[in-house]
Amino acid sequence: MSENGNIPYEQSDLYKIRHSAAHVMAEAVLEHFPEAKLGFGPPVEDGFYYDFDLGQGENGKPITFSEEDLAKIEATMKKLLKKNARFEQSSLSIDDAKQRFSDQPFKLDQIDALSAGKLDENGNPTQEAVNEVGVYQHRNFVDLCRGPHVPFTKKVKHNAVKLLRTGGAYWRGDENNPQLQRIYGTAWRNKEELDEHLQRLEEARARDHRKLGRELELFHMSPLVGSGLPLWLPKGTILRNTLENFLQQAQLERGYQPVITPHVGKLDLYIKSGHYPYYKESQYTPIDVDGEKFMLKPMNCPHHIEIYKSKPRSYRDLPVRLAEFGTVYRYEQSGELNGLTRVRGFTVDDSHLFVMPEQLHAEFINVVNLIKYVFETMGFDDVRARLGTNDDDSDKYAGTPEMWAQGVSAIREAADSVDLNYEIEEGEAAFYGPKLDFMVRDVLKREWQLGTVQVDFLLPERFGLEYIGEDGQPHRPVMIHRAPFGSMERFVGILIEHFAGAFPLWLAPLQIEIIPIADRHIAYGEEVAADLRAVGLRVEVDKGSERMNKKIRNAQLQKIPYMLVIGDKEQENGAVAVRTRENEDRGAMSLADFKAHALGLIERKVAEL
Repeated sequence: MSENGNIPYEQSDLYKIRHSAAHVMAEAVLEHFPEAKLGFGPPVEDGFYYDFDLGQGENGKPITFSEEDLAKIEATMKKLLKKNARFEQSSLSIDDAKQRFSDQPFKLDQIDALSAGKLDENGNPTQEAVNEVGVYQHRNFVDLCRGPHVPFTKKVKHNAVKLLRTGGAYWRGDENNPQLQRIYGTAWRNKEELDEHLQRLEEARARDHRKLGRELELFHMSPLVGSGLPLWLPKGTILRNTLENFLQQAQLERGYQPVITPHVGKLDLYIKSGHYPYYKESQYTPIDVDGEKFMLKPMNCPHHIEIYKSKPRSYRDLPVRLAEFGTVYRYEQSGELNGLTRVRGFTVDDSHLFVMPEQLHAEFINVVNLIKYVFETMGFDDVRARLGTNDDDSDKYAGTPEMWAQGVSAIREAADSVDLNYEIEEGEAAFYGPKLDFMVRDVLKREWQLGTVQVDFLLPERFGLEYIGEDGQPHRPVMIHRAPFGSMERFVGILIEHFAGAFPLWLAPLQIEIIPIADRHIAYGEEVAADLRAVGLRVEVDKGSERMNKKIRNAQLQKIPYMLVIGDKEQENGAVAVRTRENEDRGAMSLADFKAHALGLIERKVAEL
């Protein structure tokens, strides 16, 4: 991430402002809670946070921050910012650091991790042991830190800082560790930037897919079913099916073959593929069945590999393109779950292409073009690409250097040939090969990682995949992994927020609400509904006893694209009075004309009504 496309965020003025604000906030917390124990306090995108242990109350539960506490801490923080204290950097030996932070157990734990070469000052994994640690001090507040910071506290404008909310967070993100209390805040260069950000946050709250999911009856989270396991309600199922049908049709036109695989598989399958050892911590405990170990499916690719191996393949058969909307299961800590965007069971629009090496370039380009077509259709026009490569210093990647060089070269050549702009980021690859991720910004300028395409020389080798070449000899295919949506759950959650629940006509779960003015118009309303349903439109008739204006308002709150009002005049003329969810009255229109208009919008998949 960068501040302006040139300067890395970690070197930007905003990063320094937010890092400094986090330290001053911790200083303010200690004024109100002098016995508080300090955790981490880093800058993050659009803000900062700091974790604290406030001890336990009489009930044995952790003491938490109240809204009143947050207001007092913010007021104190602003007073402290106005005082012109210098941020001073220095270093301490390990022994001196332990003495300096002798009353701060989490800092002592961090010092031990630093001296052992396990973690850096920000809690990130490292392999570099240190003999001394960096500290920053302003006034009497000292923290383990490598910076950077602004030179003086006055450089953080007191009217450009806001504390937003509190929450719980386990030390080092491990639920077996103590639970700390986290304060989230934001800081900007000036008040105008802060106000703009707060306005974006307010808009984001109004668009929150969890809120809209309830109001529009799209999905439900049941405590009895389990956290992170969404139940799709009828309207949400229609939305999801519409998306699946759209992509499935696009895939069929491009030569993909649909497959279905089970939700469980033998542990041996995932050990052989490498998914179990590499992602063991995010997978569910294997279960014993008749003396064999099985797992909830964490990935679809090993299953598709077995389908490829189900019969001999010739060069004439390749490329083989297998596609599945396959549900997989990953263990996510409860604190990381978030509506549809972070779940434990999700469906991937997964496809695996088995190609000859000489086909790799063209097939990769075809996949990129398919992903671009999907984004354009959805109205995502702010997209960047990220080429994720391996990190030479990490042991989380499998395969030979030659495999990785081949994969990276193939992606770069294909991306360059279609003039695709991309950034290279080390350490963002899959364990089996490099990948090209598509990062999408929604209407609130939030960035999401959606589509992905990956080149894989490793798994064909591990599973001994072959095809008989034109020379009559066995050859090794190359695999392409791809998913334009990423996951159905996450993609729908993002779409809900992008459109604020007001979906384009072709995606709307309910497209048309017919509103009879009086009971005598219900029969004609049913005739209109039957006519529209016959051509595939999704229609309901409001037979309730409310007045017409109330029915229109109800339909608008449900963000239904069109309301067709039926009265005496419409019934006599075979017409409908058309209104939109934006409260636009378009007047009377013949049913045939309205039907043609609606079907035209759906065929073109446009957002406008």
